[in-house]
Amino acid sequence: MIKKIKYVITKETNPYKNLALEAYLLNTVKEDECILYLWQNERTVVIGKNQNPWKECKVAELEEDGGILVRRMSGGGAVFHDLGNLNFTFLVSKENYDVERQLQVILEAVKLRGIPAEKTGRNDISVEGRKFSGNAYFSDGIHCYHHGTILVKADMMMLSHYLNVSREKLVSKGVESVRSRVTNLIEYNPDLSIDMVIEDLMKAFQSTYDMNAEQIEITRLPAQELKKFEDKFSSWEWIYGKNISFNYCISRRFSWGDIEVGFEIESGVIKDCRVFSDSLEIGLFETIAERLCGLRFSTNEVIKELNQIPVNEGTEGILADIVSFFQEEKL
Repeated sequence: MIKKIKYVITKETNPYKNLALEAYLLNTVKEDECILYLWQNERTVVIGKNQNPWKECKVAELEEDGGILVRRMSGGGAVFHDLGNLNFTFLVSKENYDVERQLQVILEAVKLRGIPAEKTGRNDISVEGRKFSGNAYFSDGIHCYHHGTILVKADMMMLSHYLNVSREKLVSKGVESVRSRVTNLIEYNPDLSIDMVIEDLMKAFQSTYDMNAEQIEITRLPAQELKKFEDKFSSWEWIYGKNISFNYCISRRFSWGDIEVGFEIESGVIKDCRVFSDSLEIGLFETIAERLCGLRFSTNEVIKELNQIPVNEGTEGILADIVSFFQEEKL
């Protein structure tokens, strides 16, 4: 049961530092509290935990323009952040995790400005069918977070410029371009500012939980602990991972997201494997990559191993699709 609510609002715009603070808050959130963390990144592409950076983003161009590529801990797809976008994170213990209640904070905040926001699908918040907030989720087994974007006055040209969105993904959503899928809130309230949205979020946060929020002072947090997380999120290993020279690669788009599997084969054996996806179910894809390494490069061997992976209600259908996918590919 939540007995207290707290908030953190940072002026920092470095994504490595902001993800570090998010990770620290996740590790330290108490059992009886909910923390709302509000933050912004400047010219940043954020990819999901299991995504292929080179496929999702124009990496070289982003870096040449002074932008930063980062990888978050949650699943889902790639997003572009600039100072016209506000990010939020709700951090709670697993027993107090309530996505519907957390989303209600965002919905109520936006409605305070007369904008008729509504939840659409599993992880989007929209106005008149156009998304202004994409959401993703993460749990370490004890603590959970739910975070997302709020497009207030983001640069839509840049949003579509740096992201490589496949035509197949756009067609599956029934849209023509990245920009046609999303909207800024200023289109519905031209006077809206980031500060106004922050003010409204704080009002909605306190009214939804029926409590007064206590501020967490960032300057009082342990700098050494934050630096450890910052080093992790800024490392090549975390952002790009191990660079495998794939000699066999297969991919497909499903209703739950896309999957790309890269194999390094040596003497008929899977020496290494990477599984990329924008699905929100991050753990399953990490398990698949681990369990396929060392197998003979054979359809039967791969399917046999896949069928032994434990599933839950959220991953059963996904794994069934992946098994059918490998059956049709015939390795």
